[in-house]
Order: sequence, then C-alpha cells, then structure tokens
Amino acid sequence: MPHAPQELVSAAVLFLPRLGVSILTFVGFWVAAAVLKAILGRFGERTQVGPDVVRLTQRMTKTGLLVFGAVTALGTTGINVSALVAGLGLTGFALGFALRDILANVVAGVLILVYRPFSRHDRVAVAGFEGTVSEIDLRYTTLTTEDKRILIPNSTLFTNAISVAQSAAR
Repeated sequence: MPHAPQELVSAAVLFLPRLGVSILTFVGFWVAAAVLKAILGRFGERTQVGPDVVRLTQRMTKTGLLVFGAVTALGTTGINVSALVAGLGLTGFALGFALRDILANVVAGVLILVYRPFSRHDRVAVAGFEGTVSEIDLRYTTLTTEDKRILIPNSTLFTNAISVAQSAAR
C-alpha cells in the first residue's frame, strides 16, 4: 500500500491530457454551435422564412451540436459512451410516453410555425378564447387582450377550429 499515492498521481497525470482534449473538443462544438446559429440567423434575414421558424431552427441546431459535443467529449476522456447513448435512447422512449402532452404541443408548434395558419398580430379566436397573437413558441401561443395574456397550448390550436382576422401588417 505505500505505492498507492504514487499510482494515483501517475493515473491523474495520464488522465490530464485526455481531459484537456475533451474540454477542447466540447469548446469546439460550443463555438461551432454559436457560429452556425449566427449563420442561420443571417440566412433567415435574407429569405422569406419567418423569424419564429429561424429561432426554432437555431435552438434545435445548437442543442443538437451541444449534445453531440458532450457525448464526443465524454468519449474522448475514455468513458464508454455506447452504454450512455443506449440509456439515453431508453430514457427518451420512457419520457416520450410520460410527456406526450408536451411533445404534442411541441410538434403542433413546429407545424404551426411551418404552415403559418396565422402569424403575429393576427386576431384569433379558438376554444372560447380570443385575442391578438403576440408570440408563437414551441409549446404555447400567446394571445393578448386589453387586460391579460392568454397562453394557449399549440395542440389546442392545431386540433380546434380557429377564426383568424389578419392584421394589416401581414
């Protein structure tokens, strides 16, 4: 046992280069995600794509690159990521069932942003609520009235009849 501290120091010295490369790998993915987000923002400004769709694409791209970068960085340190990836797959499957209402709202939000049945500043009525669309997000669409904000789940907007009075700005 007198050699245990020396073995620990030796193992730490051998691990430090892998840790440094792992950190640099993750930082590289972080920078790539920021650059790609900026490129997508500029692309969105030059095209007819709506700002909500651009924001959604930016978020999904950044999140995907950061997750991929984290898994790659963990693999670089010597951690067996195949078990981690398999566990994430099973966890995602279980969470899909547990969070199906949230996922339904997210999918409906994506479809609303892609098909654009209404846009910001339109006056809409759906499921007994009426107001002016102030924001379209992944989970909710925000309607504003003179005295309150109404958050309507996107799945409600996607599955019910909507009355839309388009704004003059459209």
